[in-house]
Formats: sequence, structure tokens, C-alpha cells
Amino acid sequence: MTAKPAAAAARATVYGYPRQGRNRELKKAVEGYWKGRVTADALRETAAELRRTTWRQLADAGIHEVPTGDFSYYDHVLDTSVMVGAIPARHREAAEADALDGYFAMARGTQDVAPLEMTKWFDTNYHYLVPELGPDTVFSADSAKQVAEFGEARALGHTPRPVLVGPVTYLLLAKAAPGVAADFDPLTLLDRLLPVYAEVIADLRAAGAEWVQLDEPALVQDRTPAELNAAARAYRGLGSLTDRPKLLVASYFGRLGEALPVLAKAPVDGLALDFTETGAGNLDDLAAVGGLPGKRLVAGVVNGRNIWINDLEKSLATLGTLLGLADRVDVSASCSLLHVPLDAAAERDLDPQVLRWLAFARQKTAELVTLAKGLSSGTDAIAGELAANRADLASRAGTALTRDPAVRARTAAVTDADGRRSQTYAERTVAQRAHLGLPPLPTTTIGSFPQTAELRTARADVRAGRIDEAGYEERIKDEIREVLTFQEKAGIDVLVHGEPERNDMVQYFAEQLTGYLATQHGWVQSYGTRYVRPPVLAGDISRPEPMTVRWTAYAQSLTERPVKGMLTGPVTMLAWSFVRDDQPLGETARQVALALRDEVNDLEANGTSVIQVDEPALRETLPLRAADQAAYLEWATESFRLATSGVRPETQIHTHMCYAEFGDIVQAIDDLDADVISLEAARSHMQVARELAAHGYPREAGPGVYDIHSPRVPSTREAASLLRKGLEAIPAARLWVNPDCGLKTRGWPETRASLENLVAAAREIRAELPADPA
Repeated sequence: MTAKPAAAAARATVYGYPRQGRNRELKKAVEGYWKGRVTADALRETAAELRRTTWRQLADAGIHEVPTGDFSYYDHVLDTSVMVGAIPARHREAAEADALDGYFAMARGTQDVAPLEMTKWFDTNYHYLVPELGPDTVFSADSAKQVAEFGEARALGHTPRPVLVGPVTYLLLAKAAPGVAADFDPLTLLDRLLPVYAEVIADLRAAGAEWVQLDEPALVQDRTPAELNAAARAYRGLGSLTDRPKLLVASYFGRLGEALPVLAKAPVDGLALDFTETGAGNLDDLAAVGGLPGKRLVAGVVNGRNIWINDLEKSLATLGTLLGLADRVDVSASCSLLHVPLDAAAERDLDPQVLRWLAFARQKTAELVTLAKGLSSGTDAIAGELAANRADLASRAGTALTRDPAVRARTAAVTDADGRRSQTYAERTVAQRAHLGLPPLPTTTIGSFPQTAELRTARADVRAGRIDEAGYEERIKDEIREVLTFQEKAGIDVLVHGEPERNDMVQYFAEQLTGYLATQHGWVQSYGTRYVRPPVLAGDISRPEPMTVRWTAYAQSLTERPVKGMLTGPVTMLAWSFVRDDQPLGETARQVALALRDEVNDLEANGTSVIQVDEPALRETLPLRAADQAAYLEWATESFRLATSGVRPETQIHTHMCYAEFGDIVQAIDDLDADVISLEAARSHMQVARELAAHGYPREAGPGVYDIHSPRVPSTREAASLLRKGLEAIPAARLWVNPDCGLKTRGWPETRASLENLVAAAREIRAELPADPA
């Protein structure tokens, strides 16, 4: 049947686009600027060229409105803090002296000044810089970036739509500034912030903007009546401005729920909603409120966070249903395309059949344009595209790659007993302390050590055949010896081998497991200039052979001190991959857990007494709505226990989490039944230690005292001060001393100095403890 054309021709648009460039030009330019090899003018020109390229590609593909303002040197929430003048007092001098250097000081810190806290952007692996606000915060408008980028796009002949983080989401993401009472609610500043947004919007209108997009993803979470009232007040005020551009309020990552009628009634001109699986229910809710008469609806029907091709016929059916619910319906992805790689066509090493199943940002853009054409002109106008899409979907559904009967039989045979240690923690800790003989406040690191240019060159050389495997392995052995020698000299108690052989904490394992596919150019921004290549989880998972045992055993042979085995946990293996969407996530997690269980058991059998299974994504993957969280946490914690419960009582299981808000998952952390957990705490001033204590967490914990996402070297005094804060919440007998996260991204000079200070701080505090710390 041919779909009826829309009353007004539908148009395709996007909310945002990858920033880095085809060859990560932005990363190279920014890092070159930090090192003094790239001038500020050269950095700005690189950024401008990347924006021009993006807008040209979008327009050439058939995108009507191109987003502006979504580009960032580091983070769009940090950009918003600059836009509204919310610059912390400690950074104002640097920002006034040089706006660009001050901006990067807020992001990364300096030797003398700490950066802003960093945490996860909702349930993604993107990190944002947390605004610091207080009752004395004075906002002031700085629309220069937004107006300039709008003007750039308009001068090139495009139709730009500026994109801003909405005022309600901005305040809901903020925290109380240091020195401000922890219970301070940034949302109380809304009436102070709205005039600043009004001024920015007015500046954009004066520059010629017809539409301005205000992103409010925080409204897809559970919100109190007071927060919903704040949203209503915000958009009643902004919508009532005179001589303003049209306002499009965008939500994504889920169902708006009780916030939908609030925004539908607001005097704004359009809403953007998620109609993919994550936003299930938005269609029914929209119909229940009577639609959006007289308004524009931007329908997010293509998944903006995953890389599988869209089911075009299914999306067209959804779009057809929406036609009667708004004055006009346009087509978009479910969220910014920031969260997917740039172009699948660059993947030359993937099987051509597999490539048919993948859609990165450029392919998703083409899907949007096809859908808009079909919605406007009927399905006959896109008959060829629909036929090709059906064939590609059938190809993926029918492939043997996705199903392994042996894996499925093993997961079906799992029992509850497989996910429980043989002894309680109280019994295990006695055995572990006797076996390991560690001092109070034992020191360790999270796992990785600096990945030098020489290491990266060696990996490239062995891939290209410039050196043989034997030569490469000697280079890895040399690096492991150097890392261990430093740690022993520095006085670290539980060592790591430094992971010189690993490219990424997920990709390294994915390349050794069945069911995973690796990309060559599938880079996605994680934070700042940190880009990762998430592997593609396409089929059933198994471990053909040991993955880490050889190098861990080699490291242990060089020292009498315990060396941790280092693995990535099942939830993180899913969260930091592009995961298959053809079976429940819990089933996939169980498959990964069983593969890791084999690795854990082999590590133990080869003499490893301390094994760390990292789960930094446990909080990140938590569903945004409370009603969905219990089911997720049940399979997430079960998969961790399944991976780690096959070891003897004296084997100590660690886990690690970083850069997330942990307070609402402390019970889940407890349910992991790990013996030791290390967590990010330096930027958040030991907040997590207090949260663990409030919960009554009974196991050992290492809240980080060294912020590894900043180049600054914390002094011994600073680390000791944080340790004393930690001791206020966690008894000395259960407190570990460690950095926030792995050291892969740091340089050797700062790493040596920081870890030496960390050890010195631990020794200083040990000397203050009673003979038998409790």
C-alpha cells in the first residue's frame, strides 16, 4: 500500500553530528595546541573547516536544517557554562586572561587549579563537565560562540538551527560548588538563569535565526512535581518572549512521560521526541494529550545511538501514524549523532555482507532523507530503497554469525549457585589477608600505565609487518619490566603489568572473543580528545582461548608482590560496544560473563591471587526511569557474579567504577559481592565514600585520590587530605589508596610524580593509625 503524502512536505534534520572529523583532525589540533605545536589561530581554523565540512555533507545529503552550536572543542555542557557565565571563581582569572586557555583549564585543570568534575551524559559513554553553582552564582550572557557559528553556516548558504542545552536540563545536571552546602538545589536559580537564555535567544534572532533548539533530555527521567513546574515556568517564560525565533524543545534517550503534557501546553512552536525503542510510549502519550495542533513535531525514528540499519518500513508506519498529531512532521534520529562513528563506508576490512547491516552517521543521515521523501511523496517514491533495506535486514536475520548452539546451551544450564562465592565476604577476607599480607591502606593502581608513542608505533609496526611477532613481544616484555620496576621502587603494594599490549579495555577483549567485529575507523568521542572505537557485538559470545593469562603470569614471575589480573566486566563489554539489538541485553551479558568466568578461573590457576573485573559502565547503563532499573540491575549484578564466583576464597576479586553518580546504585555495588571496589572520588571530593558509608557498605573500597583526567600532579598533602576525608567514612582496615582510573592517557613524568606522592600520602596516614586499625 502506498503511504499518503504528508500535508506539508516532511523534511529531514539532525540534532547534532560527530565533531572529530574523518581522521580525528580535532583531536590532533587540540592536543597539538596543548603541547604548543599548534597556534590558537590554527586550532580555530581546523575547527571552522570541520564545521564547514559537516554542514556541506549534511546539506548535500538532503538535510534541510543543519545544527549549529553543537560543535565543541571539549564538551557542549562546558560550552553552556561559558554561554551563561557560570565560570568557577578559581578559573575566572585564567578565562579573563585568555578565553581559550581558561576554557581548557576548566576542562583539564592546571597544576594549581582543579578542573570541573566530569561524569557520564545520561546513560551514554559520553562525559560532560558538571556545572558548579551556588546561591551566589551570577549569570551573564555570552552568545558569541552561538551567534558566530550560526553566521558561519548562514554565510555558506545553509539553513542553520542553533542548538542549546535547555535551561532546566542545565540546572538539573549542575552540582553545588565547593564550599556550598551539599543540599543546595541549582534549580532554585532558574528565575535568575532564564533572562540570560532570553538574551542569547534574542541575539540569535537578531542574527537571523528562524528556529532555535533547546535540548531537555533530563525531562525523560523521573521528575518531581516541583521540577515539572519549573519546566512549565521556563517554557512559559521563553515562549512568551516578543520578537523571538521559533522554539523547538528536544528530548531524547527515552519517554517524556509526565513531562510531555507540560511541554505540549507550553507556548513553544515544536517538540522533538524519541520514537525508537528507548522512547516507546511517546506515540501513545502524544495521542493521549491530543497531539500538537498548530505545532511542529520532529520525530526521532532512527536510532541515534546504535549502528544497525533502520527498518525503514517500520519507521514509515510510525511516521504515518504521527501525521495527524501535529501541524507538520519532520524526520530525525532519536538523538544527536555524536554517539555513533562518522562513516561506515570507510570500513574496508569488514565483510561486505556485514557492512550492509551497519549505519554510521552518514548512513543514518541518508536513512532520514529517504524516510522524509517517503513520508512526503509516498512509498512508491522510495520503492528501490525499501527493497534494498528489506534484503539487508533479511541478510542479518538469516546469518549463522548470530547464533552458536553451544553457547546457548551453556547459558541455559547456568544455575543460581554459579553466581555465588563459596564463602561469605567475612570468611573470605580473613583468608585473603593471611594470603596476601598487605599493610593497612594498601596502595595499587587501576590497571593501565601510560601508552607511549613507542608502544603505539610498535603495535602499528607489527600490524603492518614492519616487525615480526617476536620483536613485538620483546618490546611488550621490556615495557612490563619497566612498569613493574617503577611500581616496586615507588612502594606500591599490589602491582599491575601496565597493559602495554592492549589498545582499549573493551576492544582488546572483543578482538579475542567470537561474536564481536572490530572497526578501523569507528571512532566515537568519550570525553574531550579521548576517542574510542566501540567494537560491534553481532553474534553469540565465547572465548576460544585465554586472553590475558600469558602476560599476567609473565609479570608475576618478575616480582614477589601480587600482580592483579585485569579484565573488563560483562556490562561494560556491552555498554562500550555497539551491542546487538536482536535479543535481550541480559542474555548477551550472560554469554560474556561465562567467557570471562573461564578467563578468571585460568588466571587463578596460573597463580594470580588478585583479579580485577572492571565495571565502570554499571551506573552508566542504568535505565533513566526508576521503574526499569530493578530488572536491569538484577541481570547486571548477576552477570558480574557469574564471571567472578568460580574462584577460591583466598583469591581477592576487585572491581572498578569511574566518572558516574554512584549514590543511587550503592545497593547494586553491594550485590556484586566483590571483595574490593575502587571508584572515582578526587573531583567529587570523596562524595562516594560518604555514600558507601551511609549505605553501610561492608567491604573494602578505594575512593580515588588522584584525578587522572587532568595533567596536574596532586601533591602529597592533597592526596593525604583526601585520604583523611575517606577515613571519615571508611575504616582504615577497609580503605585502599589508588588513582581514580587507569593511567593510559597520562604521560610518564606526571604519572611517576603523582604515584610517588600517592604512596607518600598513604605512608603518612599509616603512621597516624593505631597499631591495629579498625
